This record gives sequence, structure tokens and C-alpha cells, in this order.
Amino acid sequence: MTAEQVFDDHHKAIYRFVYRLLGRADLAEDVTQDCFVAILRDPQRWNAARGDIKTYLFSIARNLAFKCHRDEHPELQLDMDEDRAMAVADRRADQELSAAVAQLVSQLPDLQREALILFEYEGFQLSEISKIVNADVGVVKSRLHRARQRLKRQLEPYRKVGTHENV
Repeated sequence: MTAEQVFDDHHKAIYRFVYRLLGRADLAEDVTQDCFVAILRDPQRWNAARGDIKTYLFSIARNLAFKCHRDEHPELQLDMDEDRAMAVADRRADQELSAAVAQLVSQLPDLQREALILFEYEGFQLSEISKIVNADVGVVKSRLHRARQRLKRQLEPYRKVGTHENV
């Protein structure tokens, strides 16, 4: 497979993933470009025995995105604290549910957001995600579970819309 084919097959998915992690199109474009430049510079680093090229690219993109996040916010570290505040500032009644979900996903702790995006939006299996993030499958499952639970709690007010409680 040529470098051009690899780019054509995967650049949109890489961009979507990075955009969802960082929330900025300009940074997502830069990280996506850097991801493909990295594999062009050193194609021997990819080892097919450790996973397919897509998994490898997502792993590179993940590392570059977190580096970019650290560079943009040097005062912050990867937030693994489960008690991080996750409130949505403005929950107007006319706000679309999809916008609320997108906002809540963007506010998840970094590692939970990453697991949720890779699983729910990008369609990776748990074993593939574990290779991308270099963590055990059980750790990935735990992050995904915590992300879903947090979203469920945060979205509870939207479930009550239209019930007798709002009358």
C-alpha cells in the first residue's frame, strides 16, 4: 500500500478523532498532517504484528494530540481525576440534544473522552483501542464505562423533558 493510499483511506478519520479530542479545527489539521509526516519519515516503525496501519496511525495521532494539548495548556495535566466538574453552563430548553451530547463529550476527562470517541464514533474494538492508547483492555473498558456513566448522569435532565415532572 502506498503512502498516498494510506492517506486517502485514513486522513478523514484521523482528523475527526483529533478534532473531537482537541475541539479546534486548526490544531486538528496540524496534528493530522504531523501524523502522516511521521509515518513518511520513518515507515519502518510500523510493525504489522502489533496492529494494522489504521491502529498505528490513531496511536500516532493520539500522542501528537496530547502533546499539542499539553503545549496549549501547560498548566493542565492529563486529568484522570474522576471528580472533575462536568456541568454544562447553559441548558436552554431549545438546545439540541446532539449539541448537548457533543458539549458533554468534549468536557469528559481526556482519557475517558478518548476511549469514548474511538469506540463510539470511530468504531474501534476494545483490543484495537488498547493498542492505540497503550493500555490494557480492562483499563479501556473502565474508561469507557466511566465516560458512559458520566454522560448518562449529565444527560438525565434531558430524559425528563416532556414528562409530568416538567408540568
